[in-house]
Amino acid sequence: QVELVESGGGLVQAGGSLRLSCAASGRTDGTYNMGWFRQAPGKEREFVAAISYSGRIRSYADSMKGRLTISRDIPKNTMYLQIDNLKPEDTAVYYCAATNRITLATTAGPYDYWGQGTQVTVSS
Repeated sequence: QVELVESGGGLVQAGGSLRLSCAASGRTDGTYNMGWFRQAPGKEREFVAAISYSGRIRSYADSMKGRLTISRDIPKNTMYLQIDNLKPEDTAVYYCAATNRITLATTAGPYDYWGQGTQVTVSS
């Protein structure tokens, strides 16, 4: 009953910045936490960032910490991910996810809803 749609991906140059968006529609009143994951070809899906329903609690992947800013606009049902100093290894499909659980999750299991993904490609 919840649909998530990512946008904002594309081809960018290394060192640049990108802001991804995730728009939620449907029955979103029961969504407490949201997160971002990414998956490169031949690689496992990995956690990127998560944010609580209130937006006050945030969690970032250690490998990307310092380059990430996760935020959300609750009235607009939209979550954002700002990635700074992009690197070629950031190239992947980025997915947003949502969970009705209260606990902030940094693994894929607790998430109930997923978007279709948006492609991020970083060139040298």
